Amino acid sequence: MNKEELQDIVGSLPARVTAVLKPGTPVVVTGCAGFIGSTVTEALLELGCRVTGVDCLTDYYDIALKHENMSGFVDRDEFTWVQEDLQELDPVALLSGQVACFHLAAQAGVRASWGDYFHEYLGRNVMATQRLLEACRQQAVKDTLVRFVYSSSSSVYGDQPTLPVTEQALPQPRSPYGVTKMAAEHLCVLYGMNFQVPTSSLRYFTVYGPRQRPDMAFRKYIEAALDGSVFEVYGDGSQTRDFTYVGDAVRSNLLAVSCDADWEVFNTGGGSRVVFSETLELLQELLQERVPGLKATVTYQETAKGDVKDTFADRTHVQSTIGYEPTISFAEGLAREVDWAIARRQR
Repeated sequence: MNKEELQDIVGSLPARVTAVLKPGTPVVVTGCAGFIGSTVTEALLELGCRVTGVDCLTDYYDIALKHENMSGFVDRDEFTWVQEDLQELDPVALLSGQVACFHLAAQAGVRASWGDYFHEYLGRNVMATQRLLEACRQQAVKDTLVRFVYSSSSSVYGDQPTLPVTEQALPQPRSPYGVTKMAAEHLCVLYGMNFQVPTSSLRYFTVYGPRQRPDMAFRKYIEAALDGSVFEVYGDGSQTRDFTYVGDAVRSNLLAVSCDADWEVFNTGGGSRVVFSETLELLQELLQERVPGLKATVTYQETAKGDVKDTFADRTHVQSTIGYEPTISFAEGLAREVDWAIARRQR
């Protein structure tokens, strides 16, 4: 995300947020080398915060891409990188004296969460979160911590009979990944209820934009077009998603620190429920406007186990409570991702 976009995010924040995240404020970001985590880190640095970033650089995708995500801030004086596993480091030492923790570290991916890899999802999504929350009970952390902001997922909902879905809907995840995100989110609620650890959980709906992970659909399609290769669609393309631009996901993290309840759960949606096949048509148009003749060959595969048919967030609660609403249209956000991906290849 470029400097101008970061300034737009920071400049739009209400005073109640900037009063917490003021220059010099110490904060922690876990998963600081990831897609959303690196962008949250940059926004916090733009606010003038002192950021301790934690990332163990798992090999779920190319580690070189994670270093690339951090390249704009890893050498800044206000940033400290801790390359350790959250299941092994001392969480009290990490969080002592910190004003906020933005917990974005996770083992991602619905389709990869079945079978032999489940223990990684359990450890990195549930156990790591529990260790951080347990540390938040300790006085050295409680003395300064204003908010623990957890990155959850719309995967906790599964297929819902009524859309748009509210935070009150019964969670019924359809993948092991969704189960682990739901479990960690419930831990956040329990530590808020029982130990007054102030938590905000954000249920992201299909985040896209610059730095999108290479296993995610739009990035895969763009790369396939640039390489002249095949892009596989799981299902018939009629599935719909509520797409959320990464800048809006970042904004929801920053707004969440101003919540004053012991715990809260919020939908972070983009307001753009789009048929997937139509997104590919728009992607094709955007690519050919920039590079005539550029296209990917699309093939269709069986729907993957764990994928849901439709998602769409009701934003009534999050808007009335912390003032979150999306600001970037789907077409604009997709154009920004295309421009970023092409410029990255040119570099």
